[in-house]
Amino acid sequence: MATAINPEIGAWYKNLEGESFEVIAIDEQEGIVEIQYFDGAVEELDMDTWYEMELVAREAPEDWSGPFDDLEKDDFGDTEMVRHPEDWSGPLDTLEWEE
Repeated sequence: MATAINPEIGAWYKNLEGESFEVIAIDEQEGIVEIQYFDGAVEELDMDTWYEMELVAREAPEDWSGPFDDLEKDDFGDTEMVRHPEDWSGPLDTLEWEE
């Protein structure tokens, strides 16, 4: 069963192999759809190939680390806690107020 889903830039899809990818460019004149897989690999597909694929639309993955699979979790630092410089108390503190 081929897909009836039209490619949309910024939309995420999943193929039968379970691979997630995002459409990053569409060249309608050339009939090309450029996709980027979750692991960072980029591929160009012609429109005929796109419509022959069995796809499911999906939400963007919450885990952004796909292209960085060669890094260890510790390399990302503590992503659970927001950090600010010690002397930073808020964005409005940097503004100069006129009286």
